[in-house]
Amino acid sequence: MGHCRDLTRRALRDWYALQGPEGALAAGDVLLLVSEVVTNAYRHGGGPRELELVRGPGRLWVRVGDASTARPRPPARHRADRTSGHGLYLLQRLAAEWGWTRRGDGKAVWFAVDLPG
Repeated sequence: MGHCRDLTRRALRDWYALQGPEGALAAGDVLLLVSEVVTNAYRHGGGPRELELVRGPGRLWVRVGDASTARPRPPARHRADRTSGHGLYLLQRLAAEWGWTRRGDGKAVWFAVDLPG
């Protein structure tokens, strides 16, 4: 997971040059979401097969592929007192968009985050 975060951190720095408190907050949100989606790939999909980052004007697209074909299902109701199960809730709250697609014998979970500047 650390490798995925490091790659994303470098991309954010090189592509968007996020600065100040707003930039730090946006970068933190992206890194948190990458961690959550990669963790879900380990827990439910046998580990991540790929991490794809796509640069857009003011928007970063992230896609994480794994070996599971199971549809990601956010809990009907988020419970903050749970020790796990917050990843899809965070995607719903922090990403501009998110979803999933079947890919061969697995799936990819994707999300987009709007970035300042």
